[in-house]
Amino acid sequence: MKNSKSIISIAKETILTESKAIANLANLLDTNFEDAVNFILNSNGRVIVTGIGKSANIATKIVATFNSTGTPAIFMHAADAIHGDLGNVQENDVVICISKSGNTPEIKVLVPLIKNYGNKIIAITGNVDSFLGKNADFPLNTFVEKEACPNNLAPTTSTTAQLVMGDALAVCLQDLRGFSSKDFAKYHPGGALGKRLYLRVADLIKNNETPKVSINDSVVNVIVEISEKRLGVTAVLDTNKLVGIITDGDIRRMLTKTTDFSDFTAKDIMGSNPKTIHKDAMAIEALDKLESNSITQILVVDDKNNYVGVVHLHDLIKEGIF
Repeated sequence: MKNSKSIISIAKETILTESKAIANLANLLDTNFEDAVNFILNSNGRVIVTGIGKSANIATKIVATFNSTGTPAIFMHAADAIHGDLGNVQENDVVICISKSGNTPEIKVLVPLIKNYGNKIIAITGNVDSFLGKNADFPLNTFVEKEACPNNLAPTTSTTAQLVMGDALAVCLQDLRGFSSKDFAKYHPGGALGKRLYLRVADLIKNNETPKVSINDSVVNVIVEISEKRLGVTAVLDTNKLVGIITDGDIRRMLTKTTDFSDFTAKDIMGSNPKTIHKDAMAIEALDKLESNSITQILVVDDKNNYVGVVHLHDLIKEGIF
């Protein structure tokens, strides 16, 4: 049985083997990569990504990355393609074939059929001199010296190289399309990631109370307002102008100094120049302000700097942003 030291050693060797192979991919890039990117960019069709075995698993991930970064793509299993699924390939589509050896029987059957349809083929292969490499319009070299597998058999380093080459294609296309964070948000509306990209402060405060007191209100009124609105804070207004903030921490600090606050007003205990954020700011910006100022609440204002609400750290936690 392996001890923990040898386990860590094997893990490190695996990671280093794969990382060296990935770093070497940069040396294997040539004009075929650039031509492939430009061809996809100028194509009116989709990207069909195909492979068999572990390469098929990599193909599904590459398809997901393409779709989420603005390049329409679908997955087609190479074995299923020659048994009916070849109908997925339309006239203007570009086909990416993934195969380490480039000589598997399914690939040898599939490639001529695709070429007969007139579609261009991009090969992601570890052997550019293979059947796939020689018959592709744009062969992309993902050669690796060895697999991380101790028997040099299980696809490990080679599939990682395929995945990285697919990512390189997707990121280049994303950049050339000018695919922005707003575009990204359209494709990722769910979950914490989507919320980081589209959720605004106004969305966070719409169900919150809006605690506020006058500058001349008694401390008793301040305590009641903070307690009833349950946000641990209240804004302090002079007429309608925001002039301060009082938190439950301010109340506690006051009580450590005196228990006789009958003559105190909001003005006596408030913090001046409160931190604020605009209602149209992104929720992630509110989180940044809270963290950078080591606070748990921030007051929200509108275009005229009028106080309109409070964002609490709990709001961000509830939405899964924090």
